[in-house]
Amino acid sequence: MKNKLSNFFKVAYIALIMVFLYAPIVVLILFSFNAGSTRARFTGLSLVHYSELSAQTDLLNALKNTLIVALIASVVATLIGTYAAFVIARLSPFKKNAVLKSLNIPMLNADIVTGISLMLFFVFISIKLGFVTLLIAHIMFNVPYVTMSVLPKIRQLNKSTYEAALDLGASPAMAFRKVVVPEILPGVISGALMAFTLSLDDFIISYFTSGSDFMTLSVCINSMTKKTIPLAVNALSTILFVAVFVILLIINFRPDRKKKQA
Repeated sequence: MKNKLSNFFKVAYIALIMVFLYAPIVVLILFSFNAGSTRARFTGLSLVHYSELSAQTDLLNALKNTLIVALIASVVATLIGTYAAFVIARLSPFKKNAVLKSLNIPMLNADIVTGISLMLFFVFISIKLGFVTLLIAHIMFNVPYVTMSVLPKIRQLNKSTYEAALDLGASPAMAFRKVVVPEILPGVISGALMAFTLSLDDFIISYFTSGSDFMTLSVCINSMTKKTIPLAVNALSTILFVAVFVILLIINFRPDRKKKQA
C-alpha cells in the first residue's frame, strides 16, 4: 500500500512538472489557430493568423536577422571553441584549471551584466551598435559552451591511433581529418547546436548590443508588447517550435538507427 501511494505521488509530481512546463506552449499553439483576434477567448479553429504572417514584414525581417546572426555566430563560435579546446588540452594542469575557471565566468555571469558591459565597451571604442556588434556579442558568449562540449571528447582521444596513422604514411592533416575529427565530431555538433540555440533564444544581450537599426526576433516581439501583440506571433512561434521539435527527433533517432544497422 505504501509503495503504491509513493508511486502515485511520484507520478503526480512528475505530471505536475510537465504540465507546468508545457501548458504555456500548448496554449500558445492553440491560440495560433484561433479564429478571433484576441487571446482572451477562443472562438474556433482557423489558419488566418498563419496567412497573416506574410503581411508582418517587421516580424519576418527580425526572424531573418535572427537566423543569420545565429547561423554565423554558431559557425564562428564552433571554429574558435574547437581550436580553443585543443589548446586547453595541451596546457599544464595549473594553466588548464585557470583557463577553465575563466571560461565559466561568461556562462555563470548574469546576461544583463554581460549585455550592459558589451554595450559600454562598443560605445567606448566608437563602434556603432548594429549587426557587427550583435554578432561579436553572440560569438563571445557562445565560445565557452562550444569549448566545454568539445573538450571532453578531446580528453577521450587515443593518441596511439593518431600516431599509428602517421606511421602508416598519412600526413598530419590527413590523420587529423580521418582519425581525430570523427572522434570529436559528436562534441562539435553538440556545441554548434547549443550555440545556435542560445543565439536564437537570446534577448537581453541582443537588446543592449543590437542598436536601433538591426532587430532580432526577441527584441522585435518585446517592442510589440507596448501595443497589442498580434496572434501572428503565436503562429510564428508554433512554426519555430515544430521545426526545433522535428530536428530534435531526427538527432535523437539517428544514433538508434545506426546501432540497429550495425
